[in-house]
Amino acid sequence: MKKYFILFSIISGFSAHSQETVYPAPAQKGAVVITNATVHVGNGQVLNNASVAFENGKITAVGSNVTPAAGATVINAQGKQVYPGLIQSISNLGLVEVNSVRASNDAQELGELNPNIRSIVAYNTDSKVTNTLRGSGILLANIVPQGGLVAGRSSVVQLDAWNWEDAAYKMDAGLHVYLPLLMPRPSFIPAAANAPDPVKTGLEAIDRFRSFLGEAKAHFAVADKSGQTNLKFDAVKGLFDKSMKLFVHANTIKQILIAVDLAKDFGLDMVVVGGADSWRVADLLKQNNIPVILSQSHSLPILDDDDVDQPYKTPAQLQQAGVLFAISDEDGQTRGRNLPYNAGTAAAYGLSKEQALQAITLNAAKILGIADKTGSIEVGKDANIVIANGDLLDMRSSVVTDAFIQGRKIVLDDKQKQLYERYKHKYELK
Repeated sequence: MKKYFILFSIISGFSAHSQETVYPAPAQKGAVVITNATVHVGNGQVLNNASVAFENGKITAVGSNVTPAAGATVINAQGKQVYPGLIQSISNLGLVEVNSVRASNDAQELGELNPNIRSIVAYNTDSKVTNTLRGSGILLANIVPQGGLVAGRSSVVQLDAWNWEDAAYKMDAGLHVYLPLLMPRPSFIPAAANAPDPVKTGLEAIDRFRSFLGEAKAHFAVADKSGQTNLKFDAVKGLFDKSMKLFVHANTIKQILIAVDLAKDFGLDMVVVGGADSWRVADLLKQNNIPVILSQSHSLPILDDDDVDQPYKTPAQLQQAGVLFAISDEDGQTRGRNLPYNAGTAAAYGLSKEQALQAITLNAAKILGIADKTGSIEVGKDANIVIANGDLLDMRSSVVTDAFIQGRKIVLDDKQKQLYERYKHKYELK
């Protein structure tokens, strides 16, 4: 018992000295004007020697002829770059703290069909990971449940809040479905003679989801007359009135083709998540107006005979085909911090720098249904703004100096920075 008490004391002491002074910023008071900056609007435009003004959390003026109002706080950004806040399109932030520690994992529920699960109510605003993302310019994230065939509903959050109610930016806007792989998984161990056929079992699972959607659609046709309530059916009602999108996690051509058929058969607004093979069927996706979220660019291709740099080239190929797409970072090690650098890699493989930026700002906002509020630096939108020295998409030169969420200047400190300062002081390093 004594050793457990000592261990608990050590862990508690370490936690108590990490980020205890980092807390959400209060609402914006007074006008703020950022002047003399290079402004990357997020829609492809770049404004040189421009200013951005915002008040009460909203952008009020953008351009070269902005005159600061009397009493406004002026930030001279001479030589700096101003960007819209970056958006992490797919994330388990706040649901998983340490991947290898099961007790800190709250991302999935038991069972195969869980459309009634809401990720937002499990979102932990006190996660130590959150502040490390803000230092990379990431100010919003789509929090996604995992596990089973139908994992539940995702919500978009802003990354400076006391609790999940404060964090919620758009709630329950997407239902997430994880399609079976429909092929044997690579393994060095020979499969047992009586092992189930992965293709057969996968197709049976997809048929069960089709049946569920059909039953849900029929339920709504008679629900008002019968007065019956079904939590699982009620959770997918938004799919049929277009207030919610179906996010289908699919990488292979087989999976993507099945996803497209689902969208067409039930008339759903759908997004392909993962999309490793999306470049092969880009024309089909364009024809059916289906956007793609590329979950991980810094990876190997899924097929041995693909070009080794195919994941880097896929964004440019989708751009050329006219497919709306966003870039994300699902790496369990970086936990999303590489989002801007994934976009930077895409810029080195065919995209322009502004197209790459758009893939993690305005494109992501369009796909998540929040483009009316954020994603670009335009009058009337929320003041989600990042100021940086150097190119935000370049790991070598990017240093975020200031960030604002809905006009509130947020603290950019985090656990890693505090540890750096701690041991720099201990060893008297300059």
